[in-house]
Amino acid sequence: MPPERKARTVRRTPHLAVLLTVTACALTACAWGGDQDAKDVQPPTVPRGVTVQAGSATTAHVMWNQATDNTAVTGYDVYRGATRVKRVPGGKHMVDVVGLKPSTAYTFTVRARDAEGNTGPASKKLTVTTPAAAAADREPPSRPGSPRGAAEGSRAVKLSWGASKDDQGVASYEIYQGTSKIHSVDGGERETLVTGLRPGTAYRFTVKALDAADNASPASRSVRLTTAKGQDDGRATAPTDFRAKTRHADGAYYIDLAWTPPHTGGAVAEYQIHLDGKTATSLVFGGTAPLEKATHSFYVGKEPGDSHRVRLRAKLPDGTWGGYSAERTVTTG
Repeated sequence: MPPERKARTVRRTPHLAVLLTVTACALTACAWGGDQDAKDVQPPTVPRGVTVQAGSATTAHVMWNQATDNTAVTGYDVYRGATRVKRVPGGKHMVDVVGLKPSTAYTFTVRARDAEGNTGPASKKLTVTTPAAAAADREPPSRPGSPRGAAEGSRAVKLSWGASKDDQGVASYEIYQGTSKIHSVDGGERETLVTGLRPGTAYRFTVKALDAADNASPASRSVRLTTAKGQDDGRATAPTDFRAKTRHADGAYYIDLAWTPPHTGGAVAEYQIHLDGKTATSLVFGGTAPLEKATHSFYVGKEPGDSHRVRLRAKLPDGTWGGYSAERTVTTG
């Protein structure tokens, strides 16, 4: 073989070796710092919109909005103080905690977890006090009055019912969809909003009353409601009486908002504010979220004469966003 050709062959040999090695690794999944062994280390987000309702002198009903994760939320852990008392699957966003003591304050939090066992941060703490137990109370409340209702768009229905009577007082009302309990409201409530339903679907609802001694009434008559076809937010899920105005303070302009939260059978803790057609900010109420009137103020700039369009929507107990409020237009200055 000629010397120059032999030299060329020697020069090609390293490149050929690299090529063969790369090809072999492609076929056998060699690990050159690859991610085949990488594990999911990102925890789920904080569950929002946690609500706690004393169901009786010995029970509490805990609800929350669904958390999110880069893969999927597979379950939730419910804590009473520092003690985990319930584990529920990721598709469930409510649970009854039993075995409590009458006339006692309890603090609850919720944490989400994923398939890799990553546990997210704890939700905000909510405290509820169970009512006093009635001595030797074995008398259940009377049957609630027949429920009435109407579909509120394609994914929600609004229910109302007649009050039950009890010799010691009604502690809570439980709402059933078929045979499944889906919601619980305070004994002073007579209506609620059921969300997270499917468009164009018939549902049957009943209501039971519960007293402080865990005596349950007979189920009410059932009401059959059918959600609307198509996709919409549902009128009753939108904040009402929405007002907006500008305010000048410390050399800048702010927009002051006021509204009535939608009636969902509990407090709405999270809202999304849209400004000029885009999401401007998220508002999360700490502590006790307002039930009857809510207010918020946010910065929009320093220039007078700027017009803005603003509206907001609420995050509902099932983790979905409700309908938008009416849109208001304001001008700075």
